[in-house]
Amino acid sequence: MDVSEPASISTGIAARYATALFDLAKEEGALGPLESDVAALEGALADSADLRDLIASPIYGRDVAAAAIGKVADAMGLNAITGNTLRLMAQKRRLFVLPALLVALRARIADHKGEISAEVVSAKALTKAQSDKLSKVLKAATGREVNLKSTVDESLIGGLVVKVGSTMIDTSIKAKLNALQNTMKEVG
Repeated sequence: MDVSEPASISTGIAARYATALFDLAKEEGALGPLESDVAALEGALADSADLRDLIASPIYGRDVAAAAIGKVADAMGLNAITGNTLRLMAQKRRLFVLPALLVALRARIADHKGEISAEVVSAKALTKAQSDKLSKVLKAATGREVNLKSTVDESLIGGLVVKVGSTMIDTSIKAKLNALQNTMKEVG
């Protein structure tokens, strides 16, 4: 069995749900609330182990999962379209693709708005001025508005790792040291 198969199946399922949800929200003129729902669900997944357990665990039956995710959606004040989609996903036993669905929705919304997302990993948290300057440089390179998603990884020592779409630029000291180590191994 190909190891990438389950991931590609999940991505395919998430993409189909994302397309349907995005198109429904666009028809209803609810792209703004959908974007807010995506951010709220991303935050809830990051903060709640119980929610992560609900979407990943096979021990919850369809009705229990649908009722639970419905109450979560109501408590979070999610748009009706989003809440109904989550309930449907629970009924179809597809809640496990929720993280991939959120990624796909964020990409569709950004594309619709003419934006592109960039993941930035730095050794220290970027200041507002550094973030603004990086956004301007990336906007000049891509020709689109750029949303930065910044994280900190102290093991980089210094520099940045920037991912925009399928392009990755690694200027970290850690990467330079690894390259130097590999070069020294080849010589010696």
